[in-house]
Amino acid sequence: MTSDWRRTMGNFRSFIGNSMGGLRGGSNLASWVVAGTLAYFLWVKPSQDLKREQQERAALAALDPNRYIEKRKPIPDPQDNGLIYGKKNRTDKSE
Repeated sequence: MTSDWRRTMGNFRSFIGNSMGGLRGGSNLASWVVAGTLAYFLWVKPSQDLKREQQERAALAALDPNRYIEKRKPIPDPQDNGLIYGKKNRTDKSE
């Protein structure tokens, strides 16, 4: 009975150890800290910032319902940005 319990715990510990990449000790802890930090700054923090920004916009909109709020970014003129290639300094009048 006792050996079955120890074998089960050993198998469970082995499974957990293997699922974490087989690292043990300080290197295991350091790798989890690095992964957690990256996950926070790449996924959690941007979503929190976006949610906070949306709440601020909603609060501003509720403050003055008649005020115009830009909901979309304006489409830039492609010629001003140089996205249309060709003769840049073309004039329409003929000489």
